[in-house]
Amino acid sequence: MQTKLVIIMRGLPGSGKSYWVEQFIVSQGVEQAIHIRQYGLFSTDSYFYQQGKYRFIPQKLAQYHQANLTAFIQALARNEPMVICDNTNIAKWEFMAYEAAAKALGYKVNLVLVGHPNDDKHQQLCAQRNQHQVSLVHIKKMAKLFEQ
Repeated sequence: MQTKLVIIMRGLPGSGKSYWVEQFIVSQGVEQAIHIRQYGLFSTDSYFYQQGKYRFIPQKLAQYHQANLTAFIQALARNEPMVICDNTNIAKWEFMAYEAAAKALGYKVNLVLVGHPNDDKHQQLCAQRNQHQVSLVHIKKMAKLFEQ
């Protein structure tokens, strides 16, 4: 029997989580990569894209997080062999429901932290390269809230 795997990403905006996920997916081979992208990859960010452009609407954040969690749990219920949550997951409460659902449905869970949230140089790099114009001030606030 094949092991069912959940990967929960953690890290500041711009840390390289989505890049790590893309490299990992590509390493799975073409067929599986296509399948994971279509049925096993979940990111709250994806809900903010309209006509191919990212538009962050703070008032929608809670709704979109709930929609992402629901879609993730539906993938688990379908027995997708690999399911990935690509969110920042700064505090434990942000990914607890993902982790609990995965374990309850017999998945092995890997938490993947990208970068060092409390490192000043890393925070500056994140501020420079995140795709959603999250400021260094906001990244530093997020880093203070980071739970190991």
